[in-house]
Amino acid sequence: MSQLPMLSAVLCFIVVAAATAADEAFVYNGFVGANLSLNGFAEITGDGLIKLTNDTEQAQGHAFYPLPLRFKDSATGAPRSFSATFVFAIVPEHSDVSGHGIAFAIAPSVGIQGSMPSQHLGLFNVSNIGSPSNHIVAVEFDTVMSVEFYDINNNHVGIDVNTLVSANSSPVAYFESGIPKNLTLISGDPMQVWVDFDGRDLLLQVVVAPLSVSKPEIPIVSSKINLSSIVLDEMFVGFSASTGAATGSHYILGWSFNLNGDAQPLNISKLPPVPLPRSQKKKSDVLAISLPLATVILSSICITAMIFIAIRRRKFAELLEDWELEYGPHRFSYKDLYRATRGFNEANLLGAGGFGRVYRGVLPSSKVEVAVKRVTHESKQGIKEFISEVVSMGKLKHRNLVQLLGYCRRQGELLLVYDYMPNRSLDKFIFYKDRPRLDWSQRFRVVKGVAAGLYYLHDGWEQVVIHRDIKASNVLLDGEFNGKLGDFGLARLYDHGENPHTTHIVGTLGYLAPELSKTGKATKETDVYAFGAFLLEVACGRRPLEVKGSADSPGLVEFALECWKKKALLEARDADLGEELAAAAEEEVEAVLKLGLLCSHPDPMARPTMKQVVQFLEGDASLPSMLPEGLIDGVATLKYDESFDDFLKLYPSSSHAEALLQQSSPLFSGGG
Repeated sequence: MSQLPMLSAVLCFIVVAAATAADEAFVYNGFVGANLSLNGFAEITGDGLIKLTNDTEQAQGHAFYPLPLRFKDSATGAPRSFSATFVFAIVPEHSDVSGHGIAFAIAPSVGIQGSMPSQHLGLFNVSNIGSPSNHIVAVEFDTVMSVEFYDINNNHVGIDVNTLVSANSSPVAYFESGIPKNLTLISGDPMQVWVDFDGRDLLLQVVVAPLSVSKPEIPIVSSKINLSSIVLDEMFVGFSASTGAATGSHYILGWSFNLNGDAQPLNISKLPPVPLPRSQKKKSDVLAISLPLATVILSSICITAMIFIAIRRRKFAELLEDWELEYGPHRFSYKDLYRATRGFNEANLLGAGGFGRVYRGVLPSSKVEVAVKRVTHESKQGIKEFISEVVSMGKLKHRNLVQLLGYCRRQGELLLVYDYMPNRSLDKFIFYKDRPRLDWSQRFRVVKGVAAGLYYLHDGWEQVVIHRDIKASNVLLDGEFNGKLGDFGLARLYDHGENPHTTHIVGTLGYLAPELSKTGKATKETDVYAFGAFLLEVACGRRPLEVKGSADSPGLVEFALECWKKKALLEARDADLGEELAAAAEEEVEAVLKLGLLCSHPDPMARPTMKQVVQFLEGDASLPSMLPEGLIDGVATLKYDESFDDFLKLYPSSSHAEALLQQSSPLFSGGG
């Protein structure tokens, strides 16, 4: 009888251990009757699908396993290994665009308080993104390219830790016999994902594949992450999704999870089907009604054929008004552009932004490569003036300007046709770590080329052209890495000697001259200010206003001025240029930094003209003598959302930049 207590204790230990193991592993082959924590727009459908969002704009939804899981070893505090597999599908409301995506998340609570939809994926908001107090690890499947988070494209998977600037990301694909096969997130097709974390090697790996393919051996993205400093002792696992201006339904079909072991495989045959998009449902309903009326349909074949021809013609129909006839040589047919881009196929997409989407194309008649930008316009107001300016800019001819070849107008959109630049934009080679770096000689050549192009716009043509958006992302590179200034979507024209009348502040924060907040007028001087910011970002390898870091981190002008004040201006240069540069290269880097600061002077009349800038860069003139002390205090207080009246009083304004040039020193003078 004395052995009975010991036997009972052993049996109790086994039961408790079995219960704990059960709590740390689960599998759902569909979610009928599942007890999950849902909030936002999330729901479990009658077919057993988790539906995180619907066709509501600016929506978010969360679905989490309701019990907390112990992600740290209770004895050592080390992160525990885990394994998850799930099947998801994104069904867009429209075939070519959807909501912002879906994420598998490990979070400290089932309801992520204060989260926002759209580009924040229901995980963060504008104030807490990047904060270590979030304690959130996520694997995102992102369908919208957000420049502020350095997204690589609008169809990628990324590993996120407390922020949406991914630790590592890659286009969505899987490997078959070592060859990557691309997948499209918004295809509506279900895809299976495997997420595995090795607590010993601290390696998080993600694999994705179609349902018909077994788990590939090569992960599409992986990252070394020490979760011990990220996760709490107990965390929750689940899913988050969001929509923005574009909408779509985000579904989870099945889910399996395990701590300290492999997730149990899903039974694919038991998973619920993915619903059809609403547009396809309507077509199916029409077909179901039409079948009993086969006789009527057969008798209407001729009418149907006529309708088909009319629809075909309408597909390529263009808006053409009498006043546009004078612009004939600059107008392309929509049919040619449609064929050139293979129907604006996503495989030809070069990029997307606030002013439209850009596609690579090959004109069918001439076989010339072009870039086609699609710009939506909501009304006819000002469209005549806009096209007149587009055509006028098409007459600009300079080796350092991206040639605008012409336009097309169709229904609610404009299509602008440019020369194709095979190496894309300069910022990819300065800020993106997955691209080769440009050495200083290449950067200096680009800087001189852009300066020459901007000088031509200001003074070398029959009218003055104010670009209004000069930055590295708008400088494109041809096949030989020559810089060409592009994207004239914000440019404005006026005659020489005339005052510009623009009163709307447009452009990019960090490149806006301080006087714009007071006058609202874009001038040659405001272009020079933006060019100064461009010079600094090329030489320093930093954006004028960094996305990362705290709100108190200095801007690029402040940073360069501080280095100069310490008599160590070269410390501001891009670390990717190397610790050691040739003496001539060091002089050029220092000269570009000083010229960038001179162009960034808060007094517009103290800035050089672009003619003088070109002379400085070519060595035909000397930089003026400058000291940082007169700039640094005021620049440090610069705010773009306040008036600059008091700010400008800090500086003794010279009557003109020419006055500065009279006190000249050698171009490559060196020293602080």
